[in-house]
This record gives sequence, C-alpha cells and structure tokens, in this order.
Amino acid sequence: MKVTLVVDGKTIPMNHFTQEVMEKVVSGVAGSLRGVDPQWKKMVVEVERGDPDE
Repeated sequence: MKVTLVVDGKTIPMNHFTQEVMEKVVSGVAGSLRGVDPQWKKMVVEVERGDPDE
C-alpha cells in the first residue's frame, strides 16, 4: 500500500498509520459504489474547493 497526499502541489508527509487510515476510508467509500472492481490496482481522487466567495 502506498498513499500519497498532494495539496496545492505540495506532497504532505504521512506516517504508516495515517496512510492506512486514508487507504481504508477512500477504498471503503469507492468500493461501495457500483462499477468499482474489487480488484482495483490504482485509485485517484481529486478534490477541488469552489470559490469561497460564491
């Protein structure tokens, strides 16, 4: 397992425990969706905030 978090172009270091939590949360949510192969190899999630003034 390898989890990488990049925020605004900066890689955020995470220890093993944090990587494991992130992996379990993201793969658990995605795995509950129809169409996600349980044997997936790589998953990419992008989150972009809207303009806070909107």
